[in-house]
Amino acid sequence: MNYQRLLAVPVATLAAALFFVAPAEATPRVITPATDEETPETLAQDLRIAEAQKTDLSRKKKGVKVIEVDPNAKDTAEAAAPSAPAQTLKKVRLTWPVTPSAVRYQVVLLKGPEDTAENVVWSTDQCYTNGIELDLLPFGAAAESYYWKSCPLDYSGNALAPSTVPAPLTTGEANPTAPLPTTEFEKMDYAPLYPVFSWVPTAGAKSHVVEVYREKPTGMTLIRTLQGGEYDYYEEGGYTMPGRYAWRVRAVDASGWPISDWSPFSAFDVTAPTPVAALGDSITHGGGAMSTPPGYLLYDWESYSVVPIKNLGFSGNTTEAMLERFETDVLPFNPRVLVIMGGVNDYRGTTMGSETVEHLAAIRDKCDAYGIIPVFATVTPIHPGLIERYGQIETPPSDWQVHRAYINHWVMEQKYCIDVGRLVEDAMGWMATKYTTDGLHPDYQGKRMIGEAIGKYLSAHFPWITKDLDKKPIVLPETANQ
Repeated sequence: MNYQRLLAVPVATLAAALFFVAPAEATPRVITPATDEETPETLAQDLRIAEAQKTDLSRKKKGVKVIEVDPNAKDTAEAAAPSAPAQTLKKVRLTWPVTPSAVRYQVVLLKGPEDTAENVVWSTDQCYTNGIELDLLPFGAAAESYYWKSCPLDYSGNALAPSTVPAPLTTGEANPTAPLPTTEFEKMDYAPLYPVFSWVPTAGAKSHVVEVYREKPTGMTLIRTLQGGEYDYYEEGGYTMPGRYAWRVRAVDASGWPISDWSPFSAFDVTAPTPVAALGDSITHGGGAMSTPPGYLLYDWESYSVVPIKNLGFSGNTTEAMLERFETDVLPFNPRVLVIMGGVNDYRGTTMGSETVEHLAAIRDKCDAYGIIPVFATVTPIHPGLIERYGQIETPPSDWQVHRAYINHWVMEQKYCIDVGRLVEDAMGWMATKYTTDGLHPDYQGKRMIGEAIGKYLSAHFPWITKDLDKKPIVLPETANQ
């Protein structure tokens, strides 16, 4: 996950890629899209075609034969009997489930099914998402007989699990023409207020353009054009206007010229009111293991709550920033209960614990004024040793624990409060190494414990609000249960 927006101060990240609050139809960082002229009608048709393509792809993966006819094909002797074998597999896209705690993945091409060093023809250990697109032209027609495998790695390149069993390269998606969206908004109870758009990039592409559309009675209307990096884009403008939205992405070169087609549309819905919402920073926003962005279920604590919760988190927020966006980001969803968890970017920076408490108290007072029940969660700890080791996050002050203790003492004095910070602590009061990779953000197990604890608390204390809410079943990768 790219953490430059997860911090109070921007920092360098592992996978180069990409903060203000804008109204739903604002256009942050607009670029001129190099695209053919399209009408609302053709865009709506594209969305329907995209759904059909997804169905065909799913049927192919399940072994169902899908017959595709090329209307431009010529039935000639020359076409039927070429003078030399042509390379039909020019590119391939390989994907696999996300592995908890994996920072990157190794991908290996083999001459055959035997997993031996002699069979290796190509490999990389710098894949920072759960998929890769490969250019096979350098390998010629022989690539069609190749096999492939992947292996999840930690920050240092150590294997977290055995490599997958070598599979024919032809099991991948042949000759992809566009990036592959990887967000899981459709599996969430609610789309996050600040979505992070992510994808498997086009081979060799370091930049991508994202277009966001909103469905209207007249058709699909373009509302935002965004310049993304290699793997993702952290949205800077919240989506508060109810409706159905769709986004797509394509690769561009350094000059901004397209080098791929547009991806199929991926849709998400914005609904209001939402009975329960959560206001916070990157801990609430989601993501984990340094490279997996928000948008995946695995690292969002809301996924594990038995109560559906609208994610109003914004990576990098201080409690002052949370207070400032209360009216614009909380009130449009009219929640009856608001979970409030913030302060980690305060105490690890220059904000005194007493200042943080003032901000949290002001948020509480706003809740009271608008008839919202505030539920405070203690601020999570950090692990200074890991922060210093990886150098991705600013080193915290030596007295951070004093300020954190001050904040949490106040939190636990509130009418509705839950101590989630202790769930991920070690004996020293630091975040336990088994729950974090970068020393700041809880990973899968940490997020799971936090979400389960908050969900149980809400169910027990507000049954008249939560008992009739529908929770989507969460389907996680098999690797999350190993």
